[in-house]
Amino acid sequence: MRRDLCDGVGIARLLNATLVLPKFEVAAYWNESSGFADVFDVEYFIRQMNGFVKVVKELPSEIASKEPFRVDCSKRRGQFDYIESVLPSLLEHNYISITPAMSQRRDRYPLYAKAALCQACYSALRLARSLKKKASKLLEAIPKPFLSLHLRFEPDMVAYSQCEYSGLSSASINAIEAARGDRKPWTGELARIWRKRGRCPLTPNETAFILQALSIPTNTNIYLAAGDGLMELEGLTSVYTNVVTKSSLLTGEDFTSMHGNTKAALDYHVSINSDSYVATYFGNMDKMVAAMRALKGLYKTLFLSRRAFAEFTSQGFSGKDLMRALWKSHRDNYVMGIGSALPDCFCELTL
Repeated sequence: MRRDLCDGVGIARLLNATLVLPKFEVAAYWNESSGFADVFDVEYFIRQMNGFVKVVKELPSEIASKEPFRVDCSKRRGQFDYIESVLPSLLEHNYISITPAMSQRRDRYPLYAKAALCQACYSALRLARSLKKKASKLLEAIPKPFLSLHLRFEPDMVAYSQCEYSGLSSASINAIEAARGDRKPWTGELARIWRKRGRCPLTPNETAFILQALSIPTNTNIYLAAGDGLMELEGLTSVYTNVVTKSSLLTGEDFTSMHGNTKAALDYHVSINSDSYVATYFGNMDKMVAAMRALKGLYKTLFLSRRAFAEFTSQGFSGKDLMRALWKSHRDNYVMGIGSALPDCFCELTL
């Protein structure tokens, strides 16, 4: 959500367009109905973007009743794609809606567009006052020092990966099957190739094993930054016993009634302020957290290597031999800046 919003700011600056505060997609399985103002401080965002991009809360009355002309930006990559292909639609229709662009080349933007995008990402987006109060309360309640662990092993995540796992409980298997839809798991040689490419999410048990291989003590205070549907959690908590979650630290009706976006915002706030951050899947949140932590000078950030785990286990490594191989692999990656808190970032040029 943060990534798409920052991209929208960059695109608006490229097109010299006014940005209307976006409406979030509704996801029934996340119990989702929150809006921009439920998560972010609207007035602060508009003030901070002044001089970069004009932002308005609502559409002008003369076009508010019209449906926007929809432009698919999912394949667009750089500055000239937008100017040559999207700008004509904006000039013709005056009001367009763009889809998120997963494959943008933000590093190729002109400096004025980079400046707007980075201002949005690192300065203009702050939590709404009520949500910031909850986030601060949560951060204060976590035993210190602590590691924030972003663990991804929810049914929809596993179904999307098209991976199969042995040894899961019947409840987990049923949940995954219900989430699969048309995405059938890979089988045979294709399944082995897929797993060796690091495409399969780490289970909580595998995560605990890698943490031990990296000599992270089992009495470490761990904040679990994860959704409500996490499966097989006992694989982690049976080894690392000091694990806390937002639901265990925050109680009351105001928390139970929170939606997916606002809960994710709590995890984000805790993660960018934690003593260390470990992610099991290099997703959008992980990239945003790593970049923000690097900006704040917090470099104890690590992404666990699914590829290394799959490669070594396929070669028959186990026990202490597997632990030694994983330790060396992660050490070498970290030294080379792979899987660490140093993502490619151009924002230092413009902040």
